[in-house]
Amino acid sequence: MPINPADGPILGTLYGSDAMRAVFDERAYFQRMLDVEAALAQVQARLGIIPAEAAKAIGEAAAKGDLRTEVLAASARNVGYPVVGLVSELSRGAGEAGGWTHWGATTQDIMDTATVLQVREGLGLIEAEMRAVLTALAGQARAHRETVMAGRTHLQQALPTTFGLKCATWALPFIGHLRRLPELRRRVELVEFGGAAGTLASLGDQGIAVMEGLAAELGLHAPIAPWHVCREGLAETVGYLGLICGSLAKFATDIILLAQTEVGEVAEPYVAGRGASSTMPQKRNPIASEYILAATRTVQGLVPVILGAMAQDHERATGPWQSEALVIPQAFVLTHGALRHARAIAEGMVVDAGRMRRNLDLTHGLIVAEAVMMGLAPHLGRGEAHHVVKHACDIALTERLSLTDALRRDPAVSSRLDRAAIERMTDPASYLGSAGAFVDRVLAAAGETLA
Repeated sequence: MPINPADGPILGTLYGSDAMRAVFDERAYFQRMLDVEAALAQVQARLGIIPAEAAKAIGEAAAKGDLRTEVLAASARNVGYPVVGLVSELSRGAGEAGGWTHWGATTQDIMDTATVLQVREGLGLIEAEMRAVLTALAGQARAHRETVMAGRTHLQQALPTTFGLKCATWALPFIGHLRRLPELRRRVELVEFGGAAGTLASLGDQGIAVMEGLAAELGLHAPIAPWHVCREGLAETVGYLGLICGSLAKFATDIILLAQTEVGEVAEPYVAGRGASSTMPQKRNPIASEYILAATRTVQGLVPVILGAMAQDHERATGPWQSEALVIPQAFVLTHGALRHARAIAEGMVVDAGRMRRNLDLTHGLIVAEAVMMGLAPHLGRGEAHHVVKHACDIALTERLSLTDALRRDPAVSSRLDRAAIERMTDPASYLGSAGAFVDRVLAAAGETLA
């Protein structure tokens, strides 16, 4: 039974995804190692290092994946690594050709390359989900380009903005994440093949040819030199997942705040029973956002572990390398699960534009005090305009008047502007600056990124 909730058949539905768990499943990992061994044999046969019939037998045995769990477990427990048992099982399956298995390779070559194959597949799932999130958020930004709401700083109403711009702001980081992904892939999707100490001495002058051939066989890039103790590619990958999680956490935090009873401007998609309380029937908790936050904080907590694993000694590490296996699968599973929650919210969020407008009117126009000051400055001068608006705000707050009515009391204003002009200045929709243009710019960039 799994002890990590993200891997359980029940709680796993909240923290991760079956698709990503299938990528990093232990059996899948061993099959990836078999795939690497088969590819190595094929390359070496083409180069005349091992007999062609041996490569064929090794490939057929690897494809069958006939591994005895109890043998692998006993070997791993005794040796400390799973590859010795895997090679033994593969050699058994290959029969007489088994003696050519794992020729010139070392344990870490097979394990690192298998991990890279998993990472490649995992990044594919991450990319697909990010594209879906970006597409949904861009759609919401387009739909709500003109939906006016209160912009908030320090959790207080500040100036008017649009919900479209808020959605565009949520979308913006995913444009960057998708654009940097191809660069990351070039740095992490590298074959590992260096032999016992990174020299490939056992293959004579054919070591580099085997390394490059193995990369081509597996659809990976060939490194300049073996990276047994150069772990920045994998560390960067987990760091990249941490960045994605940071963007998801900001999105989830905003959704939680917007869904508060006292705000009530946005809610997670309605599904009967979703986010229900066991004792309070009226509750619709922002449950998906809560699990996004739980997952993202965990992934970000794993980033220091993978960075610490970069301190590897000499030509083969004595401990840091092993910690990577505790980090990488978990980071991928949790990030993918958080993305799937975010996608569901982005695609189906319930937006209450009427509530946004009512909340915007809570201060009876005070939210546009800056707009009024700037509007009066050409008539009164900036210093006097600031004084007049500040005095009007004090009256509005004390006597519970609208800013418009408070301003009309001041002869310096009423003698220069009629009620209609004052109302135009105090209309939040007239003080949105470049909000629409920023939405359009984000939408254009998203379109280019998704193309």
